[in-house]
Amino acid sequence: MSAHPTAAGPATQAFAEARDFLLAHRGRHDAACAGFRWPQLTHFNWALDWFDVWARDNQATALWVVNEDGSEQRFSFAQISARSNRVANWLRSRGVKRGDRMLLMLGNVVPLWEITLAAIKLGAVVSPATTLLSADDLRDRVQRGQMRHVIADAAGAARFDEVPGDYTRTQVGGTLRAGWTDYAASADAPELFMPDGTTPANDPLLLYFTSGTTAKPKMVLHTQQSYPVGHLTTMYWLGLRPGDVHLNISSPGWGKHAWSSFYAPWNAGATIFVLNQARFDPKFTLDTLVRCGVTSLCAPPTVWRVLILEDLAKWPVKLTEAIGAGEPLNPEVIERVRAGWGLTLRDGYGQTESTCMVGNPPGLPVRAGSMGQPMPGYRMVLLDTEDREADEGEVAVTLQPAPVGLMAGYAGDAEKTEAALGGAYYRTSDVAKRDADGYLWYVGRADDVFKASDYRISPFELESALIEHGAVAEAAVVPSPDPIKLAVPKAYVVLKPGQTASRETALDILQFLRGRLSPFKRVRRLEFAELPKTISGKIRRVQLRQAEDERRARGERGALEFWEEDFPELR
Repeated sequence: MSAHPTAAGPATQAFAEARDFLLAHRGRHDAACAGFRWPQLTHFNWALDWFDVWARDNQATALWVVNEDGSEQRFSFAQISARSNRVANWLRSRGVKRGDRMLLMLGNVVPLWEITLAAIKLGAVVSPATTLLSADDLRDRVQRGQMRHVIADAAGAARFDEVPGDYTRTQVGGTLRAGWTDYAASADAPELFMPDGTTPANDPLLLYFTSGTTAKPKMVLHTQQSYPVGHLTTMYWLGLRPGDVHLNISSPGWGKHAWSSFYAPWNAGATIFVLNQARFDPKFTLDTLVRCGVTSLCAPPTVWRVLILEDLAKWPVKLTEAIGAGEPLNPEVIERVRAGWGLTLRDGYGQTESTCMVGNPPGLPVRAGSMGQPMPGYRMVLLDTEDREADEGEVAVTLQPAPVGLMAGYAGDAEKTEAALGGAYYRTSDVAKRDADGYLWYVGRADDVFKASDYRISPFELESALIEHGAVAEAAVVPSPDPIKLAVPKAYVVLKPGQTASRETALDILQFLRGRLSPFKRVRRLEFAELPKTISGKIRRVQLRQAEDERRARGERGALEFWEEDFPELR
C-alpha cells in the first residue's frame, strides 16, 4: 500500500501504483513481468513526490549507521526528510540551483544521504565519487563534468588543492581548510523547504563516471526518473519490503551503492543499514548481522568469498535474503551459503547505464550460477554479430520502447550516445547463453572470451571450477599465447589463508581440474599471484591479459608460475 494516498499528487500516485504492483507480485515472477508497466511521468521529483510523502509522520527507521568502534546512529524517515529540507535551503543559499552539477565525495556518513536528497529537491545534478580518487581523477571530473560545487570530507578536501576551477567548496567534518565552508552550518537553515517549481521527469539527476579501460571514463547521465523509478526493478530483485533492514556492502561513488544503499530500499520503505569498518572483518560483520537483526544482505562476490571461509552456521542470522552483485557468483559460493544458512544466494545483473535488468528475484527457482531472468519492464535478447537473436550472444536491451531504467546517454558525447541508444538495441558488451526455460547464463565480457585451439573459452566457467578447490580463494583466467594452439587458458590464483604457493599445490589444483573440465577447457598454466582490481573491487582481466602477452613475447615466466608440461605426473 502506498503512503498517504490522499495527500499524494498524480506523479506520486503513478509511482506508488507501479511500486505496489511489484510488492504484491513478489514471488510471482511471470505475473510480475506480464503485468508490470512503467509509470508514465511528465514531472517527477523522487525526493519530494515519493520520499517526503512516505516520510510524513513516519517514525520508522530510515537510516541506521553502525561503526566499528561501537557507536551508531539511527534516523527515522521523518527526521531524514526534515534534515534534507534544511540542507536544501542551505545549499540554495550557497548558490546551488537547478541543473548545477555537484561532485559529492563522501564515505558512508549521514550527510551523504542528506545531501543527495537535498540536491534532488533542488533539481541539481549529483556526481557521486569514491573517496579513493586521486587529484588527477578529480581534475578530470571537475573539468569535463563542469562541476559548479564540490562537497568532500577533510581528507578529500586536501586533494582539491591541486584541482583548479570556479566551484564552491563544502567540507564535511574535520579541521576546516582555508577556502572551504563548514557543512555543519546547514543545521541552522530553516526546515520548511519550498521548491522553485515542478521538476520535469527527464531533467538530469545523476552523472556517473564509468570505471572502464578507456583513457577517459565515460560520463553516464541519468534522469529524475531513470534511476529513482528505474530502481523499482532493483527493489523487486532484492525482494525488499517495508520494515526490512537491508545491508549493502558497497562504497559510495559507484552505481551499486545508489542501487542498494539509496533508491531500492527507500522505494520499498525499508531501513538502509550501514556498517563502517576501515578493513573488512568477516567475524565483526557476521556478529553485527546477528546483533542488529539485519534481514537482507547484498555484497559483491569478493565479500562472499571471504565470508564463506568462516563456519556460517555458527552465526544465527535473521537474514531472509542473501544477494550478490557486481560480478557473477560462482556455484561453489552459492552452495556454501546454502549449507551454512539454508539461504539461496541470488545473483542479479545490471550496469552503471541501467538499473537491474536480469536477476533471480524471490520466488524464481534459482539455478546455481545463472544470472536469472529478465526483470519486469526489461525486454532482453541475445544478439550475434549480425544483430540476429540467438541462444548465445551479446546481452542486449530492446529499445522499442526503451525501459525507464536505462540511462539518458553519455554526457558530452553525442556520438557514443547515438551508438548506444540510436538503434533498436542497447548492447551491454556482456555475453550470455539462454537455456530452454529462459534463464541466462553468463559467459563473460565480449572482450574476455577467447579461443584456444579454435574452441571458445569462457573465463568464468574455468574460474568457477578453480574456486571449488579447497585451497583456492580467488582466480582469474586469461589466454596465454601459445605458438601451436594460438592460446591456452592460464589461471592466476589467490590461495586461502594458511595455504602454500608451491609446485605441489599447483599440481594438486591442475589434477583437480582434470576431473571437472573437458580436455579442451583445461587450465594449462597456473601462477600464484595477487589479482589486480578496479577500486570498485572488480578483477581487471584486461590487465592480466596484457601482462601475459608481454611476458610471452619476452619469453619470461614468474617465480610461482607452473605449466602443465612441468609435471610428468599429468602426462
